Amino acid sequence: MPTASKNLRVPRIIGGGEMGDRVRGTDWSQTSLGDYDSWPVSLRTSLSMVLNAKGIAALYWGEQQWLLYNDAYGLALGDRHPRAFGQSMPEVLTDIAPVLSPQVAQVLETGEGFAIENLSMIMRRHGRDEETVWTYSFSPVQGEAGGFAGVLLLATEMTQQVLADRQRDRSEIARALAVSQLRDLNAQLEIEVNQRTADRNRLWLLSSDIMLQCTFEGVITAVNPAWTDLLGWHESELLGSSLFELIHPDDLDRTQAGASESSTGHAYPRFDNRYRHRDGSYRWISWATQPDAHHIYAVGRDFTVEHDKAEALATAEEALRQSQKMEAVGQLTGGLAHDFNNLLAGISGSLELMDTRIQQGRFNDVARYLAAAQGASKRAAALTQRLLAFSRRQTLEPKPTDGNRLIHDMKDFIQRSIGPAIDFQIIENSELWSIRVDAPQLENALLNLCLNARDAMPEGGKITIVTANEWLDESLLPSSNTSNRSGEPYIAFRISDTGSGMSPQIIARVFEPFFTTKPIGQGTGLGLSMVYGFVQQSGGQVKIASTVGTGTTISIYLPRYEGEVGHNEATLSAPDQPRSNRGATVLVVDDEPTVRMLVMDVLNDLGFSAFEAGDSLSGLKLLQSDVPIDLLITDVGLPGSMNGRQLADAARQSRAHLPILFITGYAEIAVLRSDQLEPGMAVMTKPFSIDLMKKRIQSLLEKA
Repeated sequence: MPTASKNLRVPRIIGGGEMGDRVRGTDWSQTSLGDYDSWPVSLRTSLSMVLNAKGIAALYWGEQQWLLYNDAYGLALGDRHPRAFGQSMPEVLTDIAPVLSPQVAQVLETGEGFAIENLSMIMRRHGRDEETVWTYSFSPVQGEAGGFAGVLLLATEMTQQVLADRQRDRSEIARALAVSQLRDLNAQLEIEVNQRTADRNRLWLLSSDIMLQCTFEGVITAVNPAWTDLLGWHESELLGSSLFELIHPDDLDRTQAGASESSTGHAYPRFDNRYRHRDGSYRWISWATQPDAHHIYAVGRDFTVEHDKAEALATAEEALRQSQKMEAVGQLTGGLAHDFNNLLAGISGSLELMDTRIQQGRFNDVARYLAAAQGASKRAAALTQRLLAFSRRQTLEPKPTDGNRLIHDMKDFIQRSIGPAIDFQIIENSELWSIRVDAPQLENALLNLCLNARDAMPEGGKITIVTANEWLDESLLPSSNTSNRSGEPYIAFRISDTGSGMSPQIIARVFEPFFTTKPIGQGTGLGLSMVYGFVQQSGGQVKIASTVGTGTTISIYLPRYEGEVGHNEATLSAPDQPRSNRGATVLVVDDEPTVRMLVMDVLNDLGFSAFEAGDSLSGLKLLQSDVPIDLLITDVGLPGSMNGRQLADAARQSRAHLPILFITGYAEIAVLRSDQLEPGMAVMTKPFSIDLMKKRIQSLLEKA
């Protein structure tokens, strides 16, 4: 048990009748409670209150529930008094301990008191078992170490009253009672009611929960002192005022309706709303209410901390679900795009070679190319039935870019696309920072947003694109994107319209693939998800601000690039490269037979020797053999234990400077990001033109 400070002197207990004398005359050092002078201040103070209480009162102290009580309690115990004094309640009061002991333990554990009315218990008194009825309350007593060390009991024995009530129920006997007997009974009842009222007043004053009495119109008629501790309001400020003035505006209508419903006798076991603290903040209060004919009686408990934690947890769970959903859709669509691009490569390559053979007058291979294209087309048609999602997770080719120049070059094209009914304006920051981005993809994203803005203004309106330099703090960046650090420079493209705007519920879902508010057939629901994916892939972020009936602003943030930005160089149409590398040997690794066939034929046209493999292990065996290989052409998404990048790394273990050309329909960002390619490596995304492949092959061999 806790002990009092050696430097703190507390007067010994004064008064308390017979039990007070017993406390003062007992050598407590020989008991489990220890020497009196070592008792905690809270124990001595609480015991003094118990001993001097007018009604039945007791103190249960510590986990063993040591029993200390006043004279009235001793009378109620019958012949077990005084031997029960100072003993463990569960051991000495075995008849009622199964009821009382768990209740005392609950108050010690939770620190929350409560009251019970008219509880019937069988007690052994005066040598026999008898039914007794009790109304009592438990209140926690603070310990020296900050926890709860004891429980204060204030009780009224209601046995006589209940028996009287039962007696009155027997109408014939009740009517036979003499007037004098009724007067005596009424007097006794008045005494007991007064006693119960006094006990309730103590509970009213001691409770840490706020208590309220008000009219059905919300006029406050009584409050307990806990209002000052919890909400800062004093009793004098509250009495006669309307409780509705303290209610949060969002909870006001519901609270007024609840008060009105109480006038019909409806009680609320739980009613949650927010009350204004004196400092202007709000607290969440959970009420239990009980009305009578004229008033509402309520007890409220502050659960603001629990509510805020639950709300934060729900927000985090929703953010996690959204992130997982977007990732799952991206993975699914990326895999489908891989298969589809393989088929497109077979179709487009077959058609190009057919065209070449026809122009050359060589018709022997046309049927073979035609059959390959038709077979790939049929497989593509079957695949489209399974394409329920779409992803633009393609390999980006970021380059230093002037954002103002990009917007300026797009102006006429955007104006033609949105039509003459839309007023289009560009506001440029003359000192706009540079960015490193895939310019064609950024153009597609900006055009997509402008077209969405146009669709939100069917009667015409205005679209404005603003460029700006921004320093983003952490609040503007998603918590899951650890690559975006707070306080770093970004440039912003803000696309604003004067359209119909979006509700918060719509904004929460706009980046979901396939979500659209347009009629069936007028939108796929992929536009904004494509913009979101591109910007995230580029290291940036997208934010939306919208007001229904006013318009929408979508901001694209992209990281600042510190280097120089050169002028875009026109792509020259170079003549066929001289076949200076005739006789070179090339290994082609691809799991799609049609693609392998086309690449092999192109290599033969260039005068190269070529080997082919349908998976990574077969290709690796050739690379580790003595066969001379001057160039490796490999798909990335290969079946087996190795992907194309892993195959390339293994190849360079034995052939350190081997040129490598990646061709793929699956944009595996971690493998093919341009800034991770080593010297002597290049990448082409399927579908690609045969001419482009020839140029890439010649370029790699010439640099080797």
